[in-house]
Amino acid sequence: MKETVLLFNAPEKERLLKIEMALFPHHIRLKRVPTEDYNQPLGVLAGIRDIPPAEGKYEGGELPDTLFVFCNFSDSRLEQVLASLRKCGAGPFPYKAVLTPTNSRWTAPDCFTEIRREHEAMHP
Repeated sequence: MKETVLLFNAPEKERLLKIEMALFPHHIRLKRVPTEDYNQPLGVLAGIRDIPPAEGKYEGGELPDTLFVFCNFSDSRLEQVLASLRKCGAGPFPYKAVLTPTNSRWTAPDCFTEIRREHEAMHP
């Protein structure tokens, strides 16, 4: 599967352009996920075929901040991409996750809640 970044609650145009420019040299697919799809499991959004999609559309509010979910990255590629994102001047972006077998069945709001909880525990 192709390296993909799922982007939830994309920032405004200027910051989004910086993110796109940071990812472009790495040939990484950036998928801006519309709010109506926030009820879909992350694995479905990443293209994993054996995870069933949710029915209906998400009717909740937007996430409180931008969330990145990195899909199908090796450790070294992930480090390269994170370095590019740090250098691009669009951040900081504290809410980042790597797609795993565990969180592949979570929704974006579930993932954001967990990442925020971990972030707050690490940065009291």
